Amino acid sequence: MRTCLAALALAWLPTPAVAETLIDNVDGLTLTANGDVQRFNAIIIGDDGRVEQLLRPGDRRPDRPDFRKDGRGQVLMPGLIDAHGHVMGLGFQLMTLDLSQTRSLAEAQEAIRAYAAANPELPWIIGRGWNQESWALGRFPTAADIDAVVADKPVWLERVDGHAGWANSAAMRAASITASTRSPSGGRIETVGGRPSGIFVDAASDLIARHVPQPLARDRDRALALAQQRLLESGITTVADMGTSMEDWQAFRRAGDGGRLNVRIISYAAGTDAMALIAGPGPTPWLYEDRLRMVGVKLVLDGALGSRGAWLKAPYSDAPTITGLPMLSQSQLRNFMVRATMDGFQVAVHAIGDAANGELLAAIDDVAASFPGDRRWRIEHAQIVDLPDIARFGQHGIIASMQPVHQTSDRLMAEARLGPDRLGGAYAWRTIAGTGSRLAFGSDFPVESPDPFAGLATAFTREDAQGQPFGGWRPEEAVNRIAALDGFTRSAAYAGFAEDRIGTLMPGMRADFILLDKDVTLASPSDVRGARVAETWVGGRPVWVRSGTNDASTGDPRESL
Repeated sequence: MRTCLAALALAWLPTPAVAETLIDNVDGLTLTANGDVQRFNAIIIGDDGRVEQLLRPGDRRPDRPDFRKDGRGQVLMPGLIDAHGHVMGLGFQLMTLDLSQTRSLAEAQEAIRAYAAANPELPWIIGRGWNQESWALGRFPTAADIDAVVADKPVWLERVDGHAGWANSAAMRAASITASTRSPSGGRIETVGGRPSGIFVDAASDLIARHVPQPLARDRDRALALAQQRLLESGITTVADMGTSMEDWQAFRRAGDGGRLNVRIISYAAGTDAMALIAGPGPTPWLYEDRLRMVGVKLVLDGALGSRGAWLKAPYSDAPTITGLPMLSQSQLRNFMVRATMDGFQVAVHAIGDAANGELLAAIDDVAASFPGDRRWRIEHAQIVDLPDIARFGQHGIIASMQPVHQTSDRLMAEARLGPDRLGGAYAWRTIAGTGSRLAFGSDFPVESPDPFAGLATAFTREDAQGQPFGGWRPEEAVNRIAALDGFTRSAAYAGFAEDRIGTLMPGMRADFILLDKDVTLASPSDVRGARVAETWVGGRPVWVRSGTNDASTGDPRESL
């Protein structure tokens, strides 16, 4: 951990302005403004951190650039954009107990026990990442399962999707949860024998979460530093942060003020109250040389499939008394959308189940009638859509913000939750794109790994890292490689009203790019997944360099380090 933070600190030290940068001898590729592939073998960057020119073999190079780098034949491509992530959530995952790699309840219990023993000073044990589906448990875990390993202090663990929490008995006592505690609107307290079991779904999670000690400003700053480190080493130069709180925004601003904000953040406030508190009368301007902007608001209409909170039109196949949890009423959804749209904010709404997607499409119809123009309504996830509703994605300039890796993670669970007859509109990337809706791809980290290469490979194969199922799950919904790359670059920028500055490496755009060892437009799926980023550049300067990289540059702006 100290090594990672030291490397990150070095990357953030001030670097001298470079009047003209030439990076030569690269296998360069970018999408044009029209989405075509353009190849080049050198790039010239101006002192404003923008691309000046892409050069091909035989084109004249500058005689005496201020900085020259030999790319040694590496692939140079645009920095990848994650169109849906949670920056501070990733940082806190890296600071707290992470159960995302556990494959059984016993493994999770041992991880909880070991973490508590290693951190005796903590008043609460907090973490996230558990998934009863990957444990093949056949049920939700219970408070008793934690009590067996940690009973003397509160434990609170978010599910991998962030839509349920798992508490031990001490945490429920701290929150005064008893058998008489009622489930709130939009939430569900799971019970065993008439008593709370320790699982709190969606809005019910707040019954426990409000009692968890809140992180200090220095904790948030460290979480942001760790998150940026992980994103930059993954080749991600921009992220749409879905659900920014005031505390998150203050951490972003502290980093920007201190010159430590290197990942570009397109921010969507966590509800209209946070939107008004942070941005006031309208979207903020771009700050810190286009590194931060609040452009819109995120609303949450339903839960997730894993906790059976996704709102379905018919009951779950494996739980016939449950249809999910609508988080907003019809009038609330429309009122929030109108409130944001009146002040020019973009609206992004979480909708996973077919009932949620149908309701949101109807609400967009209603609100768009009063607010025409380029609104770029965003539907986040759009995982399960009723077939008759899919055509409506092509109306009103709707953005389908989808996460390819959810399909591989959720495939078996989706089959169990829905049954075979309701899978026609599940993770239907190609069909939705065929309506004219723009696809913006991301990962939903920390629900999934932020690794964009796993998402790229999944998008054009519909297979997981083990190549399963062979030929892809519902392979007719795969997109081609260029469309996959577009979803993580050009269209992801468009989805956040940022296509005029990032997403491609055409002249005039910000010089955000990565150097890596694979051409993702040509490599095998396994090679795409295994691509290694050597360097990440933002605004024409390196912000992350893999340890051990041999640099043959002259006039290197990092030489002052």
